[in-house]
Amino acid sequence: MKKWISLLLIALLGSVLAACNDSETNAEGEGSEDGYKVGLAMNTLNNPFFVTLKEGAEEQAKNKDIQLEITDSQGNPGQQMTDVENLLQSDLDVLILNPVDSDAAAQAVMLANERDVPVITVDRQAAGGEVVSHIGFDALKSGEIAATFLEESLNGEGKVVELQGILGTNVGRDRSQGFNNHMESVDGIEIIAQQSANFDRGEALSVMEDILQANDEIDGVYAANDEMVMGALSAIESAGRLDEMVVIGTDAIDPAMEAIREGKLEATIAEPPFFLGRDAVDTAIKVIEGEEVKEMITLENKLVTKENVDEVKTR
Repeated sequence: MKKWISLLLIALLGSVLAACNDSETNAEGEGSEDGYKVGLAMNTLNNPFFVTLKEGAEEQAKNKDIQLEITDSQGNPGQQMTDVENLLQSDLDVLILNPVDSDAAAQAVMLANERDVPVITVDRQAAGGEVVSHIGFDALKSGEIAATFLEESLNGEGKVVELQGILGTNVGRDRSQGFNNHMESVDGIEIIAQQSANFDRGEALSVMEDILQANDEIDGVYAANDEMVMGALSAIESAGRLDEMVVIGTDAIDPAMEAIREGKLEATIAEPPFFLGRDAVDTAIKVIEGEEVKEMITLENKLVTKENVDEVKTR
């Protein structure tokens, strides 16, 4: 009888300890059913810029004890729509959308609207649907900064190449528009080649090789992101023409910052993606908690050269 009572007491003690452990797990947000759940639909994770954006979101979600579910559309608008449909089935509090394509993203936003899930867009905007807030950089300003830098570096005269991004995104269009708006007022600079390389390093390498073969004189190159500028630099360096031209990119990803330190790249424009991810999660928390948020949250972008490359914070 005493042995049976002892076994019963041990079993009861085990149940109490298990209940305590469950309470600790829920308090830490691991497996808690009451914690905030946010979906992050990425356009691609095959690009250092967007990988860093994801890392910024992940770090802030961990700091704020947010459950963050991330998908990778691999640059496919159809896949992103499927990703969003799947995310919306998991009882999200907020959807953060990083569109593959601005026009196609409208359908994903409207689907979330139908499900009463608030939508935040980050970096790229959606062309339709109701978005509570957009977090990004001023792409028009970035294009203008690049044009001004080339104008000043070339003393207002020279032949320039523009490598454009994905023109189906507001970022690709606006960076190009900002660049060209400024260059139209500079009589001494001629844009001799203007072609999209779709924000892709390999494509930019190929495009720049063709441009180099077709043009004996190139004084400056503007690439609408740093992945393209790294591809262009590879082509320029292989052709032995690195000393002939001034080159500027956009984003301030680590390889571009290192290229500036090495003297291969003259400049980039800091649009640190880590802060986009961080601020998107912070904005999602405010939306969930009923706080008022701005419809447009514009982060600061700035020119990076060898003079300030070690001072600019990218994360």
